Amino acid sequence: MKLLLIAIIQSLFLCAGQMFMKLALKAIDTVTWSWSFVLGQLTNWWWLACGVSFTAAGLLWMYMLKHWPFSQAYPLSSIAYVFGMIAAMMVFKEQIAWTQWIGILFIMAGCYLVVN
Repeated sequence: MKLLLIAIIQSLFLCAGQMFMKLALKAIDTVTWSWSFVLGQLTNWWWLACGVSFTAAGLLWMYMLKHWPFSQAYPLSSIAYVFGMIAAMMVFKEQIAWTQWIGILFIMAGCYLVVN
């Protein structure tokens, strides 16, 4: 059960990192290969949030791999898909088809079977 809790937290950080990356990219008007563009991105705080989230997810992932079998830890990383779907709906106001929700249920059932 401890593995599942850590996997949920790790997946939340992983999803947050992806969400912050999308927000950082949305804040960019046009991409140019210039120093002014690069320096301008240093003040895009979504990139900082993205980096912090991915760092936290990576550290938790290392902890999981160190303490549990790979065959249990790796499948639980798919919990991030569940949080990604929720973020798509709530943060980005995307429409989610019922077939996608069925897919999410299958992912959750698979995670349950891996842990037990």
